[in-house]
Amino acid sequence: MGVTLRNRGITDEVVAAAQDGDIAAFRVIYDGLAGAVCGYLRAKGVSDPEGVTSDVFLALLPRLADVHGGSAGLRKLVFSIAHARMVDEHRGRARRPVLVEYDQSYDTRVVVSAEHTAEIALGTARVVEVLAVLPDDQREVLSLRVVADLSVEQVAEIMGRSAGAVKQLQRRGLLAIRTALESGRVTL
Repeated sequence: MGVTLRNRGITDEVVAAAQDGDIAAFRVIYDGLAGAVCGYLRAKGVSDPEGVTSDVFLALLPRLADVHGGSAGLRKLVFSIAHARMVDEHRGRARRPVLVEYDQSYDTRVVVSAEHTAEIALGTARVVEVLAVLPDDQREVLSLRVVADLSVEQVAEIMGRSAGAVKQLQRRGLLAIRTALESGRVTL
């Protein structure tokens, strides 16, 4: 009977034979519907459509006796099981946490190394040492322009001076720092 069933596809007779326990008839059903079930599951975004297809046909076996309506009823049952498995898989995926690779830059528990802290402190100390050679107004302009990263207009407003005066103080301050570095009065 298996050879004749394979040649005819899924008919009401094949369904009846599968319900009676004919393994060849169940094979015809599997061969006839597995590709469509797998395609449906793949289109619905199931992560392992082949594995879920196998689950669908395993779930079909004990329910074959409940099939009514021949091949159309069987097809409806198979795709009902496939749909239920797809929903289960999506719900399960939604409950699983998303795994993200560890990135140290986002870890708030990370403490800055002592070496880094010392470098920052030394850098700040050097800047203060270099600025100390300047008169107060030049030091203020360079602090606001370079350290605070303010525009000439912003510094002029803060200091109550014109933009031209701020530019002159900045130019004089930078020249004074260059001279102090060249003469060795301060080092970086």
